[in-house]
Amino acid sequence: MKLDPKTKKFAAAAFLLLLWQAAAMLLNQKLLLASPADVIQRLFSIWREPAFFASVLFSFVRICAGFLLGFTVGVILAVISGKYSAVKILLQPVMATIKSVPVASFIILALIWLNSSQLSVFISFLMVLPVIYNNVLSGIQSIDPKMLQMADVFRIPWGKRFLFIWLPTIKPQLTAACSTALGLAWKSGIAAEVIGIPSRSIGEMLYSAKVYLNTVDLFTWTVIIVVISVLFEKFFMMLLRLFYRKLETL
Repeated sequence: MKLDPKTKKFAAAAFLLLLWQAAAMLLNQKLLLASPADVIQRLFSIWREPAFFASVLFSFVRICAGFLLGFTVGVILAVISGKYSAVKILLQPVMATIKSVPVASFIILALIWLNSSQLSVFISFLMVLPVIYNNVLSGIQSIDPKMLQMADVFRIPWGKRFLFIWLPTIKPQLTAACSTALGLAWKSGIAAEVIGIPSRSIGEMLYSAKVYLNTVDLFTWTVIIVVISVLFEKFFMMLLRLFYRKLETL
């Protein structure tokens, strides 16, 4: 009997939860490994705490702002690089450096320049930028030269070229880049908060759980981060799909 993809995903998730529960029961040390039952129980109580929504909102706003800033700047720089090869040559070592340097190094350096409350915005932006830039530029470079020649022959304005030639062509690369960059934004943003420890942030909650050896809270906040990250990714990707559907009707 063939199972549909959703059933397969549910079965895989259920199997991993059972495996996690079995490992927690065998170890029988809540300090080392909290069980799924403990985490689920904590999820029902943690949101009632006064600092919960303030912490979630603090991190959500800043990490999303960092992603959107990285997305916007990455697309703009990729378009300029696709149009002017000199800009592409100048930006190549910059993007390569950002990709190569460990995120922890950027976080520590940024702490010298920025307030800890601004850290997650900057780090998320920095990690998203090269992913968006490289993928969009790759999509631009894959545009059929004949299409561009045709646009030159018919003297199509640059704005219309961007809307009806460039954007449809880069759709696969842009979609893949966004999916990857969204996960990176949350991972790097939370890592920045754990190191910078801004007040009333998810990073501060994770750090406190680690200091007080509260493994249940550590797992619970991790689950919350994953859920928020996935929901934001689905929302943003839905907006991107709607944008392309609207573009197709123009």
